[in-house]
Amino acid sequence: MRAERGFTLVEVLIALAITAFVAAAAYAGLSAAIDGVERSRAEAERHWELTRALRIFARDLRHFVPRPVRDEFGETEPALMGGPAARFTLSLTRSGWHNPNNHPRSHLQRVNYVWEDDALWRESYPVLDRAGNTEAQRVRLFGGVTDLRLFFLDNPGNLDAASRGVSIDTRNWPESWAPDPMQFGDELAPPLALELVLQLDGLGEVRSLHVLPSN
Repeated sequence: MRAERGFTLVEVLIALAITAFVAAAAYAGLSAAIDGVERSRAEAERHWELTRALRIFARDLRHFVPRPVRDEFGETEPALMGGPAARFTLSLTRSGWHNPNNHPRSHLQRVNYVWEDDALWRESYPVLDRAGNTEAQRVRLFGGVTDLRLFFLDNPGNLDAASRGVSIDTRNWPESWAPDPMQFGDELAPPLALELVLQLDGLGEVRSLHVLPSN
């Protein structure tokens, strides 16, 4: 009779160690691949949100109309105002407010853009001339905004192209567009154009230049 020979304890331990090593290597590779997919998905979603926010911003400016409004305190707000000297980061009146249900309201809408808590928010009101209890509907457009600046073109003389003629130099444009508190009764005309400059976490600086319609 021939004696049957099995695996020794050392051989079993070596086999288990090799199996564990292969499994750990496979898991590490799979985990890295999953992490890469998740990072790519997060970056794609972030770029999509940024593109969407800039499109909404551009749409509102494209439909700008020079219609001043009254705030909840009964004071007149210019058709467009913004910057550090203004109440909101940017406030303007726009047309083209869709009314699919034919509600008895204006097609004009007052909107605000607010930079708060490292995010860009859009506010809209149900009426143009607000009362004390009028509440704005607020929507978060984009997060990770570490800095926000606006530059306003006040006259064509400040419309100087860069040396290569590709970009526009906005360094001499004023950063606030708000009424002078010492000039009572003077209506603030809208600027000719404005530039939005965003500093975004992980994406760097993003610039968006907009020409306002001539009404």
